[in-house]
Amino acid sequence: MEINWTKEVEARKEALLEDLFTILKVDSVRDDAKATPEMPVGPGPKEALEAFLQIGERDGFITKNVGNLAGHIEYGAGEELMGVFGHVDVVPTGTGWDTDPFEPVIKDNRVYARGSSDDKGPSMAAYYAIKIIRDLGLPVSKRVRMIIGTDEESGWQCMDHYLQHEELPDFGFSPDADFPIINGEKGNQSLYVRFRNDLAGGKNQLISFDAGLRENMVPQDATVVFTSLEADKIQTALEAFLATHPVKATLSTEGDVVTIEMVGKSAHGMNPAAGINAGTYLAVFLNQFNFGGDAAKFFSLITDFIHLEFTADKLGLAYTDKVMGELTMNAGVFTFTVEEGGQIALNFRYPTGVSAEGLEINLESALSQYGITIAKGGLGKEPHYVPADDPLVQTLLAVYEKHTGLKGSERSIGGGTYGRLLKRGVAYGALFPDSIDTMHQANEFLALDDLFRATAIYADAIYELIK
Repeated sequence: MEINWTKEVEARKEALLEDLFTILKVDSVRDDAKATPEMPVGPGPKEALEAFLQIGERDGFITKNVGNLAGHIEYGAGEELMGVFGHVDVVPTGTGWDTDPFEPVIKDNRVYARGSSDDKGPSMAAYYAIKIIRDLGLPVSKRVRMIIGTDEESGWQCMDHYLQHEELPDFGFSPDADFPIINGEKGNQSLYVRFRNDLAGGKNQLISFDAGLRENMVPQDATVVFTSLEADKIQTALEAFLATHPVKATLSTEGDVVTIEMVGKSAHGMNPAAGINAGTYLAVFLNQFNFGGDAAKFFSLITDFIHLEFTADKLGLAYTDKVMGELTMNAGVFTFTVEEGGQIALNFRYPTGVSAEGLEINLESALSQYGITIAKGGLGKEPHYVPADDPLVQTLLAVYEKHTGLKGSERSIGGGTYGRLLKRGVAYGALFPDSIDTMHQANEFLALDDLFRATAIYADAIYELIK
């Protein structure tokens, strides 16, 4: 029986958008300050998870909340289990929005909201794909679970907990990247470059420096506070700097205390070159002035080794694999206080052929003259790859080609998706080759045409894999 998947999606467009809006309206940024045993990563992610599961329960599916960290919606029967992994947590909104990030708006045939593209929109598309298969009463020989996480943008605590308590799917995909397919994901490791707080000497005395919200985001905003007796000179220099660099900034004074706020452009940390790092630009500007001790080292190191260094070439860490591509480095979070000294969080996305241990050793060696220390951040992730000739990859590519008329081929990215949780796990959509990627940016959106086309592709692909 030939199924017109596009027509089936068309009949459910209004319902899909209504359910998507329900999820988008939840501010589901992780909030550790409000975390409790009942809300392990804060109230917002839990609320979004519950709302998604309630939609599945309303529609008659088997649902399960697993420790308020993750959950699933299940359909089908059989020994084999397919997993479709999405997430409802989102990165912080930052600044620069034209609309309320948690009041979704449709304009120019796009839905604007935080999470519309990453990953609430694609997750809802995948859910509706399963719903269409169930609604049509199509015969299946396997089970499929829509597995929903709440901590993908941070430490993956959700999936650690879920897989400790639930069955590991045999194969599957995550609708959290690009079409035609992502069957390779680089390793992911953050390293912290730490400075002492010896600020002796210098005409200007640093009080604080702050930039960035998350390690996997390019910092859009940066702020420095310091004391200076040459504020007029600095103001003139700032005006000249802004005339030749792609950032905006304001300077204010209160007595001898100077505050500079600089604005760049955020982007996903896997592609730092797509953003404008306000943190590094501000450090480059400040490096021309006389600061004392470790503040001077902080600005100098950023200027000489980090600013516009997206492949870590000056650090001697550049590497390219012929399948997975090049190593990338994102300077995601900068802090410096008088009490605690400074820290720069460098997030590396690295291919096969590089190790996290090697990165740590070589980074410390490259920066030894600055008197810094290096610390490894959190649990890193090793590179992940599913061969192009795997039947899962072949099936997903064939469905993509059928619906788009475009040739599909394998691809690796620096982003990390839940696809890497499974030995036979990949990422699949929802962005198309001609889509505009606004993940982790202000005014994030998902084109409605992409949303509906992805839903049809997901329905066709999931059915091919579980029938």
